[in-house]
Amino acid sequence: MTLIIILAIGVVLGILLVALYNRLVKLRVTAQNAWSDIDVQLKRRADLVPNLVETVKGYASHERETLDAVTAARTRAVAAHGAGPAERAEAEAALSGALRGLTVAMEAYPELQASGGFRDLQAQLAETEDHISNARRYYNAVVRDLNTAVQTFPSNLLAGPMGFREREFFAATASERETPAVRF
Repeated sequence: MTLIIILAIGVVLGILLVALYNRLVKLRVTAQNAWSDIDVQLKRRADLVPNLVETVKGYASHERETLDAVTAARTRAVAAHGAGPAERAEAEAALSGALRGLTVAMEAYPELQASGGFRDLQAQLAETEDHISNARRYYNAVVRDLNTAVQTFPSNLLAGPMGFREREFFAATASERETPAVRF
């Protein structure tokens, strides 16, 4: 009789360990997938930038400094492809800032604003920024769940020995937190 009870307890503990392990694996894979979604959207934005720069060059060739800043920021963002969330967020924030500067500079060119190609590129860029924001929120929610599971009892007993580690959040940089200056 005691052997049956011990066996039953062992089976229940085994099932709980397998369930905890599977939950941790699911969270890790979901976090990796969410990071890949961010990566896809950032690549999409990086691919749009050269088209936007070329379109603007045709209308406003004397905005060279702004165009060079966008191109340099894009180069840094693409180079940060394999970096972690913090480094990637910093590089992408620089690109976002350069693109905002480009958008502000282009408001002075009504003929550019009237260009269908430029409007299409701006719309695609705005849509991509929304996708990046959504992907970032989703990634951070998944990372929160994974980090909570890695830190809390009883899954923390299994997480460390099985190689599950906390992941880094894709946080906003200081420049992204600044309130934009509005001038009339």
